[in-house]
Amino acid sequence: MQTLVLFAHGKESGPWGSKIRHLATIAQEFGAQVLSPDYSDLTDPDERVARLLAMPLPAHDRLVLVGSSMGGYVSTVASQTLRPSALFLMAPAFYIPGYAVQTPTPGSSRVSVVFGWHDEVIPVEHGIRFAQAHQAELHVLNSDHRLNSVLPELGILFQDFLKSI
Repeated sequence: MQTLVLFAHGKESGPWGSKIRHLATIAQEFGAQVLSPDYSDLTDPDERVARLLAMPLPAHDRLVLVGSSMGGYVSTVASQTLRPSALFLMAPAFYIPGYAVQTPTPGSSRVSVVFGWHDEVIPVEHGIRFAQAHQAELHVLNSDHRLNSVLPELGILFQDFLKSI
């Protein structure tokens, strides 16, 4: 079974930042194909959703969407159409004024949310609220919004996540 892991980066990062590179290596070790589109020319999250939905995807049997910050929003909103096998969301930008979808609903029953206790961009309470509303797996780590200080722990969570799907 060919798995495609599709990453969506955050507002101020790029498609191959340290977090995505780390997780992409893990996905490839599982034999997954990895795709990380560049959204850096778009500041509007809903334009990013539209771009993702219009993008031709390589052949795959199973789709896993992975999003960080604004990319978590993008992945979750797009999941309603793409219906992935699973969603892995890192400090997703939910309940943000100005975003078109204020109460995002995942298009997958398999959802994992990772937040940092010291997130200075998106309140950790937003992640807790989303996880509770959708009975999603929730991990809160001793880190900030970027989660770079806990890359090894994040990698283990992602590895366990991939094993479970």
